[in-house]
Amino acid sequence: MHSISDSDVLRPLKSREQDGAWTARQIWRSQAVLKLWKKMDAQTRQLQDAVTNVEKHFGELCQIFAAYVRKTARLRDKADLLVNEINMYASTETPHLKQGLKNFADEFAKLQDYRQAEVERLEAKVIEPLKAYGAIVKLKRAEAELHIASTDVTRTTRHLEETIDNFEKQKIKDIKNIFSEFITIEMLFHGKALEVYTAAYQNIQKIDEDEDLEVFRNSLYPLDYPSRLDIVKANSKSPLQRSLSAKGVSGTGQVSTCRLRKDQHAEDDEDEEADFTEEEN
Repeated sequence: MHSISDSDVLRPLKSREQDGAWTARQIWRSQAVLKLWKKMDAQTRQLQDAVTNVEKHFGELCQIFAAYVRKTARLRDKADLLVNEINMYASTETPHLKQGLKNFADEFAKLQDYRQAEVERLEAKVIEPLKAYGAIVKLKRAEAELHIASTDVTRTTRHLEETIDNFEKQKIKDIKNIFSEFITIEMLFHGKALEVYTAAYQNIQKIDEDEDLEVFRNSLYPLDYPSRLDIVKANSKSPLQRSLSAKGVSGTGQVSTCRLRKDQHAEDDEDEEADFTEEEN
């Protein structure tokens, strides 16, 4: 942009002074116009600098935030693959481990739904407003060019002041809103993530290692083979329990022996009666 110099305004002034056609009032008015031109020139530069600065840094912010969102979306995709693999592996395992892994996979899949919502909100509340500043920058730059072309210096200066003020006010408000939305979205996601990971951790801790180990060991032996758990339980009985068990077995044996003896005596008596009858005949 061509800047206004003193010579641009005073050149016609000096030529008229030589002709003796300028009065003191006209000279004063010309100097006032010069000040207005300088002020307008400074304001125009300020607006252009502000627009250029926003164009540069908002563009960079938009690109980096967009990359951040893409990375988050890729993380969601990788997590979905992990969920599938965990479910496939769980189907091959022992009951408690299988259930624990499947519960973990369900919680982890739920987290990816929250991550998808995070991606969509970031795109709508952060990326799009930053993208919109491309059009805003073009509009403000066109306004600056229009003010420069205006011949009404006083009115142009006033409009430039309003334009610069409104642009700065809107920029600060938008930056505040964009970063507030970003923080809110991230806090919401991580709050949900904490809840989900807590539930997932509890599901993993509920896996009964001893029960699953017993299931695995039983799969190594025939069905009629006593399980290690039964052996351990038998060995863990107190001396009193073992004594009572032994007495019970012994008593049962004695009863059976007595019955056998009675039966034997009855049979002997029958044989003796049969022999006595034959002798009489």
